[in-house]
Amino acid sequence: MVQCGIDRIDEFDALFRGKKLGMVTSVSGVTQQLAPSYLAVHRRWPLTALFGPEHGMYGKADAGEAVDGVQTDAQTGVPVYSLYGGDEGRHMPPEVLEQLDAVLYDIQDLGVRFYTFIATLIGVLEDCAAAGKEVIVLDRPAPLGGVTVEGGLLDMDYSSFVGPYPLCIRYGLTAGELAGMVNAERKLGCRLTVIPCAGWQRAQLFSETGNLWMAPSLAMPRFETALLYPGTCLFEGTNLSEGRGTACPFELVGAPFLDGVRLAREMNDKNLPGVVFTAAYFTPSASKWKGEACEGVQLHIRDAHALRPVRTGLELLYAIRERWPEQFAWQERTGKPGRFISLLTGCGAFERDVAIPPLEQLLRQWEAESEAFARRKAAYHLYE
Repeated sequence: MVQCGIDRIDEFDALFRGKKLGMVTSVSGVTQQLAPSYLAVHRRWPLTALFGPEHGMYGKADAGEAVDGVQTDAQTGVPVYSLYGGDEGRHMPPEVLEQLDAVLYDIQDLGVRFYTFIATLIGVLEDCAAAGKEVIVLDRPAPLGGVTVEGGLLDMDYSSFVGPYPLCIRYGLTAGELAGMVNAERKLGCRLTVIPCAGWQRAQLFSETGNLWMAPSLAMPRFETALLYPGTCLFEGTNLSEGRGTACPFELVGAPFLDGVRLAREMNDKNLPGVVFTAAYFTPSASKWKGEACEGVQLHIRDAHALRPVRTGLELLYAIRERWPEQFAWQERTGKPGRFISLLTGCGAFERDVAIPPLEQLLRQWEAESEAFARRKAAYHLYE
């Protein structure tokens, strides 16, 4: 069984002893016994402050819901500060950071650029570097593996809280490796220590680590959801439901105007690796098309290693837009010009309908960018 950084803290007593510690964590930060990691730390080295990312430290808040105010953790009496709110998240309160010697980070991330926990991690690195504080990352396996890279590289003209750094969509790094990359490439000068996993190999998916899946957010209930998410999350930039408000978020894609049987047949004819499609019928209880009967497809994983979720999501998006051009629509950004799809894809390819590139052209471009990023990230690998 792979050991995460939190399960190895006894080996690093000297790193924590005598320091005033803060900790950034969430519901997915757990030990192998599924105990909250902050409690495991607090019992040995009392924490001074706790910090939560999007969804809050306890994972109760919906996507995009601001978590306001300072809470008190019932089990420790330690104050909990939110690092999520607004378009760009929140910085660590300077008056709180001033009291600390080091900040621990322990969250099970997805390894997907637009999953916002990495934006919080980058903000923590920046804040701690500026304040001269140490950051200690309790590392965890990259759940989608550390080998495969997919999607185009973020164009910083489209940077945002869902695109905080020039990464590919599926970037193949652990949180500790990513922290090392950002610290080095941005020359932050942060005092960074990574407590590495024991026994993890880059080619391993989360399902092969022997650890139990703890949903990092309400819409990520299963590991299979996380596998599909790099591609099906693109539908957040459209008027189609990506399955929010159902039991299978990011595994269902649909709308009232689709023909599920026809769409499933067309997608299966593409013979995409590792995935099959079935017609699906669902009525979301929340989000887009709430309370309306939708039709579309459900995605089923046949081979997790062969699956290429970004290509799969893009193929599905192009197929729907081509088949139902009158009903299909892009989601506009809230209160700002442009389309939300541009923040998710990290490029301007979809900003103007007349200029949207052919599918194969975009896939070739993204593949080239992925190959280049795979070479770049290798310098920061901590695992073979």
